[in-house]
Order: sequence, then C-alpha cells, then structure tokens
Amino acid sequence: MSDYDFDLFVIGAGSGGVRASRVASAHGAKVAVAEEHRVGGTCVIRGCVPKKLLIYGAHFAEDLKDARRFGWNVPDCDFEWTTLRDNVLADVDRLEGLYRNTLDNHKVELIAERATVTGPHSVKLAGGREISAKYILVATGAWPVVPDVEGAEHGITSNEVFHLDECPGRIVIVGGGYIANEFAGIFHQFGSHVTMVNRGGTLLRGYDESVRDRLLQISMTKGINFRFNAHMEKVEKNEDGTLCVRFKDGDPVPADVVLFATGRRPHTDGLGLEAAGVELDDKGAIKVDEYSRTSCDSIYAVGDVTDRLQLTPVAIREGHAFADTLFGNNPRTVDYGCVPSAVFSHPPLAGVGMTEAQARNTLGTVKIYTSDFRPMKNVLAGREERALYKMVVDATTDRVVGLHMIGPDAPEILQAAAVAVKAGLTKQDFDDTVALHPSMAEELVLLK
Repeated sequence: MSDYDFDLFVIGAGSGGVRASRVASAHGAKVAVAEEHRVGGTCVIRGCVPKKLLIYGAHFAEDLKDARRFGWNVPDCDFEWTTLRDNVLADVDRLEGLYRNTLDNHKVELIAERATVTGPHSVKLAGGREISAKYILVATGAWPVVPDVEGAEHGITSNEVFHLDECPGRIVIVGGGYIANEFAGIFHQFGSHVTMVNRGGTLLRGYDESVRDRLLQISMTKGINFRFNAHMEKVEKNEDGTLCVRFKDGDPVPADVVLFATGRRPHTDGLGLEAAGVELDDKGAIKVDEYSRTSCDSIYAVGDVTDRLQLTPVAIREGHAFADTLFGNNPRTVDYGCVPSAVFSHPPLAGVGMTEAQARNTLGTVKIYTSDFRPMKNVLAGREERALYKMVVDATTDRVVGLHMIGPDAPEILQAAAVAVKAGLTKQDFDDTVALHPSMAEELVLLK
C-alpha cells in the first residue's frame, strides 16, 4: 500500500496534463487530475482548435469571390457570425467530451475543482479536501496578459473572443504577435474594419524578417490598418456601448470591440508553489531541468507554465516524456531543436530552424535561396498576392538550417519539409528530389 492517496496528482487538464496523466496511468500509476475550468486546456477550449475553425470560416470570403473566376455562378453571400460561433463551440464541446473519455478510459480520476499546492507531497482542493501524492505535476498553462491601461476592463482577450454576441463592425487588436495577426485576418475576412495597434515597430518577432514583411505588405493591401509605436493611454466606453481607444500621440480610434493580444504569461498565480519551495523566474514561469523537475524533487511542471516553448505539441511531448521517465522506467527528455511553428494569418506563414539573421550571427557564412511567386490559383483568380519561400543554408556544409514561407497552405507544406531540416539534409538533397508538378510545394526543390 502506498503512503499517498495518489502516485501522481496533476494540476491542469490541458494537452500536457492529459497526456502525462494517461501515460502515467498506463504505466500502472494511480493518477488524479484537477481542472478548475474545462478539460482540454487552452488549445482545445479557447485556442488553436476553435481559432483554426474560425480561420476555415474566414477563408470562404475570398474563396466565394474567386469561384466566379473558375466558372461558378456564386451569388453575393452574407455572413452570419452566430452560426459559425455556435457550430465552433459545439465542436469544442465534442472535443472536451473526447478528452474526458480519454481520462476515464485510462482510469484517471478527474476532479473538477481548483487545486493548490500545500507542500512537496500535498494539495488542497477548493472544496477543502486535502490530498497527498508521491509526485505532483503542474500543467496549468498560460493566461492572456492585459495591459495596465485605464479602461482595460472594457476590452476582451482571446479567452472571450469566441463568445461574442455579434461580429464587430470595428475591432481594434492590440499586439503584434501570432494571436493578433491571426484574429486580424479572421475578422477582416468577416467584414470587420480592423486596426492593429502595436507598441513596437515590428510584427511577429522571432520569425524571419522576409516573411513577416511580406505579411505586413499583404495585410495592408487587403485593408487592415496598422498603428506602430503606439502607446495606449486609455480605453473609453461611450454611452451607446461603443469604445474609443486613445493614445499619447495620434488620433483616437473608435471601436466596437477591443481585443488584447499582448502575450501570455505562465499561469502560476495563487498555486501555492512557494509552500513547496518551487522556484519561479522573473516572468512567473516555473523553473525546471531537462526532465521537467522543479527545485522541489517531488514536483514537476510541463507545458506553457514553464515558458520553454509555448506550443501544444511541445507540451504533449513534455508530458509524455515526464510520465515515461517517472513511471515507465524510460528516462528521456524533449529535443527542442528545429521545432516548426506557424502563424495562421491570412495568408499563413510557417518556419523551422534558424532565420537568416540567426544563421548569419551563428554560422557566419550562409547562402540564401528564395522563390517569390504568384500561386497558380491566385493568377486565375486575378489576385496579385504573392507567396515567398526562403531557404537558409550553411555555406560551409551545404546543410539546410532554416526554411521559412508565407503563402497558401504554408503550414501544411512545412510540416513535411521540417523533417528534412531536422534530419540535417543538404541543399543538394533538395535539388536531387524530383519536383511534384504542378504544386506550390515543388518550389522547395527548385530554389535558386
């Protein structure tokens, strides 16, 4: 008999927590997971999944117009936000049910309460129940950051945007990262007047400069407005319910909705981690070693709460590796090299490996190969929008160290190409591969 109520107690039933729970249970551990919101975490409930469904919905705006050039007699169509919203939320409910079933099928006890850490081997539920565990895993994810400006309570975050009563006629999106750019594309296609407000001078820091510049150019051509180096002063709510965003410099911007997409912070507030001596960094992220162990030997953490890489597939791998290490007699870590990522903007962009700037700083001598082209579909549709593919190569070894692209289906194409970069293939290996014609992906083996 164990001296503890559970072998593993997980706080947070998101992607990382669910994977760790079910794998640990499959290894024979007695597992419980506490979740104060909904099972599935950010990705399933209020992140990547519902957002991607909105992106699919937004694509129909241009597809319906383009269809006429391809011979389809498409009438002028109206968009009904509530239909898409309700269908998306219904699918979220379906997915949450599947996640619950996964835990149930693996005999993981799900506790629908907030849990806080009270010691190295103990947690306390919101209802007052005390539980002991040999190991505790914190997988509480991250939470949207709301800027400290007057009237910020009148705005919303990505948590609330999926529940809007109506599609806003005018939306101000504060931020310049992937969430801001994705929702800018979504609402623009739905017919909203979109203004992006960024306190800095660039979009999408961390992505290759060429592709992010191309996104800015395309977004401006589409009619999305940008305010760079803008310092918000306050958000005012008018008597009719509309909003006004005021700045220290420049004209105010009227809006029906203000969406804050100003980053996400590890969700560690109020977890009681100090009771077990768990150390945090200056951003509130839990410090962990390569095996996801915190400064307390019996407490581990995975996913966005550690702020290593805030990506769902990374959290899943961390959770799986953690469970294998502690309960499967198979110690292993996660390789964070060459992790592909995408921005589902309009059009989407994706990248893997080093950007051109990173490669020049790291390797010194590099070769850059690009293809700047208009996709065949855009040509017939009469659209001037161009795609851009970029390959970064170590000039000394001929190894491909980075791939970056923007254009239709860029994330779908990059996933396969990322395997080649991860494997250390050379530019010659790409050149030796016969092109699949006609496709956009063939540009990757024809780069000059």
